[in-house]
Amino acid sequence: MSELGYVQLINSPVGALAVGASERGVRVVLFGDAPTEVSGTAAGRALAERAVAQLAEYFAGTRQVFDLLMDWEALPPFQRQVLQATAAIPFGQVRTYAQIAAQIGRPRAARAVGNAEAHNPMPILLPCHRVVGSDRRMHGYGGPGGIARKVALLKLEGHRFEEERLND
Repeated sequence: MSELGYVQLINSPVGALAVGASERGVRVVLFGDAPTEVSGTAAGRALAERAVAQLAEYFAGTRQVFDLLMDWEALPPFQRQVLQATAAIPFGQVRTYAQIAAQIGRPRAARAVGNAEAHNPMPILLPCHRVVGSDRRMHGYGGPGGIARKVALLKLEGHRFEEERLND
């Protein structure tokens, strides 16, 4: 596994974020406090800085698609499949856990998809907030702030909800 190169904090409408990257790509997006620098490569630092800039554009409403190299190395194959399918969900749209399961050829694995999403190491960039229950309700969000943060990210993207669907 390649060494994490750089972590930089940014402020966002959903709190402080830290981004870590290796020379292979972005590896982690963390909510809350994290160290501002760790040992690593100049390439990792450059990739993390690019990710921070794109996240700032996303929160400013000027970016809908992330154009970043992702470091998939540390992810198990099933989670990698799930998160790659998740990355393809368009801005402002949602898919269900069952739809993602069917898309990756595992139609009976909706719960396993939910578990893979709950352990997404690169939230927002790999938009697990865009995945909802088959009943279109919010069924959790792995990061701090839970469902409230998930809803805030979807609202930022212009997604409109029926109020009864927001409360689980």
